[in-house]
Amino acid sequence: MKSKIFNKKKVFIIGEAGVNHDGSLKKALKLVDIAAKAKVDAIKFQTFLPGELTGKFTPNVKYLKKNKIKRSELTKKLALKFSEFERIKKYCDYKKILFLSTPDGKKSLFFLTKKIKIPIIKIGSSEVTNHEFLKLIAKQNLPIIFSTGMSTLSEVKKSISIMKKFTKKEIIILHCTSEYPAPLAEMNIRCVETLKKNFNHRVGLSDHSKGFEASIAAVSLGAEILEKHFTINTNLKGPDHKSSLSPKELEQYVKVIRNTEITLGSSKKIPTKSEIKNMPGVRRGIVASQFIEKNTILKKNMLTFKRPYKGINPDEISKLIGKKTTKFFKEDEPIIWKHLK
Repeated sequence: MKSKIFNKKKVFIIGEAGVNHDGSLKKALKLVDIAAKAKVDAIKFQTFLPGELTGKFTPNVKYLKKNKIKRSELTKKLALKFSEFERIKKYCDYKKILFLSTPDGKKSLFFLTKKIKIPIIKIGSSEVTNHEFLKLIAKQNLPIIFSTGMSTLSEVKKSISIMKKFTKKEIIILHCTSEYPAPLAEMNIRCVETLKKNFNHRVGLSDHSKGFEASIAAVSLGAEILEKHFTINTNLKGPDHKSSLSPKELEQYVKVIRNTEITLGSSKKIPTKSEIKNMPGVRRGIVASQFIEKNTILKKNMLTFKRPYKGINPDEISKLIGKKTTKFFKEDEPIIWKHLK
């Protein structure tokens, strides 16, 4: 069952704020302002309790190596309180932008679905093989956006199969490359086509690359949902700022995606309104190659093809041979059917 939230004739763009608030409510609200100004369809955060997400012995992944504190300590620093998320949700309502957040544990999930009452659950790529959590998410009976970074097609199939046992709501599948920033050579945007081919679901892209190219390519291949990280300032010291868009870049990103949608247009191969207007001056028509007397039987050497196009297409020249003129034609004058018999 497709969710009505996405039943628009445009790509649904999620501005991924993530943890770019650095644990500050003030910054979180500023991110809402930026997202609303850029005209994204939704802003998404990450809701977690540090103890549910990261263990004491969790090492820093490569892209977090520059942070001198342990990953478990960094997680505590980046966490917002549930009460702060309630304020963010209210502010999103005020700014008329959809609030979304990824739950990273049972308590976070129940808070978002029961207290905040989010309309969609966004699942991060880290949960692809966490089947027990996927079951619990599916049981909330809400539409799901499912990121699939670091996974194989068979893993995605298994996860989708498990969730569909517990929900009839829509599951949207996002291709993702889980690196920050993700190299363009590893984006593999053709996987958008692979997901479309293998699942009867809407698909999209969680884009962690720099620039707009990956998202443009994804939309061209049928992506209906995009997720893109953004921040207040790319020079801030948090873990994801360097791989995020600046406020101005986010505005430009939305405009580029909207223009990409317009550019894709129709798959029906017919002349457009602009082309129809230009056809007479650009296409060639059949014209007299010499002065032709009235009552002349036309021969091929009396005709040629030149602009402007008026009356008869060049591909109809065989129909003209042997016809008699009912008027004289000057050199380069278009040949018209009504002057032939």
